[in-house]
Amino acid sequence: MLSATVRELVKSTAPVLKTHGEALTRHFYARMFQGNPELKQIFNQGHQQSGQQQQALAMAVAAYAEHIDDPSVLGPVLERIAHKHVSLGIRPEHYAIVGKHLLASIREVLGEAASDALIDAWAAAYGQLADVLVGLEAQLYAASAGKDGGWTGWRGFKVVGKVPESAEITSFYLRPADGGAVPDFRPGQYLSVRLYIPELGLMQPRQYSLSDAPGKDSLRISVKREPAGTGPAGRVSNRLHDHIQEGDVLDVAPPQGDFVLNTEGDTPVVMISGGVGITPMMSMLNALLQRQKDGGPARELRFVHACRAASAHAMRDTVAEAARRHPNVRRHVFYEQVGEGDRQGVDYDHAGRIDWQRIAGDVVLPEADYYLCGPLPFMRAQHQALSALGVPAGRIHAEAFGTGGPGC
Repeated sequence: MLSATVRELVKSTAPVLKTHGEALTRHFYARMFQGNPELKQIFNQGHQQSGQQQQALAMAVAAYAEHIDDPSVLGPVLERIAHKHVSLGIRPEHYAIVGKHLLASIREVLGEAASDALIDAWAAAYGQLADVLVGLEAQLYAASAGKDGGWTGWRGFKVVGKVPESAEITSFYLRPADGGAVPDFRPGQYLSVRLYIPELGLMQPRQYSLSDAPGKDSLRISVKREPAGTGPAGRVSNRLHDHIQEGDVLDVAPPQGDFVLNTEGDTPVVMISGGVGITPMMSMLNALLQRQKDGGPARELRFVHACRAASAHAMRDTVAEAARRHPNVRRHVFYEQVGEGDRQGVDYDHAGRIDWQRIAGDVVLPEADYYLCGPLPFMRAQHQALSALGVPAGRIHAEAFGTGGPGC
């Protein structure tokens, strides 16, 4: 338990961290990678270049300082961080390295304002945070290793299928190269995949949502090619699309992630996705339909998806077939750009972006759980719309693609 003096000192830095936190975290990462370059292989260098990683860490450090009196408020955030750390193979010994560079960065960036007492307070606070995360991660490592087909660290998986799903998204079917069992997972979770990137001279990990139901003879991820545009091209996604073929072996970490479907009960489920955010929804949809086939309840399912155009619409036929065969499944697909050959009611249902005035009567259901996935602006818009329609916050479950979630 931290003393009152330590807590007050840490809290006193919260306003500074909110204002200058990104400068601090940029300094921290540059310092750490210079002193411990081997850690570049753990961190997403694309997010380093874009500033996403620095911004995310700055927000997390400021939030920890602000809530130092009751860190339990940050429980859901810490759980998500623990899943990400386990997916990347972060171990207890890494925390000492990070702590050394973080404390040194606080002193170097804040200058005279960083008294010895303040540094000592942050050392104690960081130690408490590290202990919490190490404990959470130990539980996740044990669970991953203890399940049938489970492991920790990296394991070779052979690509046994490569299937284009749209002009942008390709599915990769993965099976253990050692001939062992395919692990179970919870719908909504992701895999970390690690590739060597020649232009960086580094191994680089990325997280991709599992896009099919558990219980199959392979694991499926569906990867969007990230072209150059407002930021650099996605190095890992482009290498997967252009160079990885059937028969190749990838380094894969065990399934992780806390954005998961509640498979119990018989209440309605509403899945809302934008773009490549459809991938975890396919895992959820297929898992629910498999449970229904096995004698489980026919839960009311609503599948709401928005994409730019038909060329970007992945898994179109699978969702259409599910809606055609199962009366409890209804879809609402929005095309922002409708082409001349696009068939309303077949390929898509509505033109434009998601319009809740059109669909609320069918989609907002009593006791439903709502699962959202897509780019951050999309997520914010859908969360606000659902809240305005009276959906309780506890019924809305979200996964944003980007830092902290599945990436490119």
